[in-house]
Amino acid sequence: MTTTRHLAVRAFACIIAVLALPVLAGPDPQDILIASDAIRNPDFPFGLTNTLIEYRQGQQIGSSTLAIYSRADPDGGQFRSLVRYTAPARDANKLILFNGKDLWFFDPASKASVRLSPQQRLLGQASNGDVVTVNFARDYRAIAATDEDILDGERQRRRCTRLDLTATTAEATYHRIEMWVDSASARPVKARFFAESGKLLKTAYYRRYQEVFGIERPTETVIIDGLEPDWVTVMRYSAWVKRDVPQAWLQRDYLPRFTPE
Repeated sequence: MTTTRHLAVRAFACIIAVLALPVLAGPDPQDILIASDAIRNPDFPFGLTNTLIEYRQGQQIGSSTLAIYSRADPDGGQFRSLVRYTAPARDANKLILFNGKDLWFFDPASKASVRLSPQQRLLGQASNGDVVTVNFARDYRAIAATDEDILDGERQRRRCTRLDLTATTAEATYHRIEMWVDSASARPVKARFFAESGKLLKTAYYRRYQEVFGIERPTETVIIDGLEPDWVTVMRYSAWVKRDVPQAWLQRDYLPRFTPE
């Protein structure tokens, strides 16, 4: 009996000692999201070419090429972008302006600008909000971080941290996002995008990392429809260049006067 009581006292003392130890907190999920944003996006004004290719059942059915000019808003930190169609020829020089919460489409033929929704599809599964540069950490709060092994866009197994993102602004393109980033490097690997109803809209894989501006960045995003997995849109990024993006370009009133350099 004495031995039993002695063991019980020791066990209780060990529990008290463990509870008294300081809790080692893991990385802040929001900090992981910020690090992932920094890999996708340069921290200075830049331009690039975005080539979109749409596939159905493995067959190409459409494509567009866009010239994108982006710079971060000095006030809020979110990117503001001007998008110019360069192909196909029927769409050449049409413009999309993403200026804060406003998204405008301008057709030089009609000289009219029309407000768009970031959720509207531009080509295939790529929405207007997908083609512009976005800092997720500005519009979403990462509320959880768990480690998981997943297959990346190259079908390779990767140890990742899964972030659960909830929109914090009405301007956010998606209501909720699940994002997987490489646990060792914070490189974005995979994301799933959800509507407010909980419906899965699409799944994206970030792949083909190459050195751009001194950092390995994804140069291709593969987007798969949430209901029809054989409906795939590929976005390929090329011709990255550090350049000035004048504030005038990012004003709706300037759209009729914009001429590419």
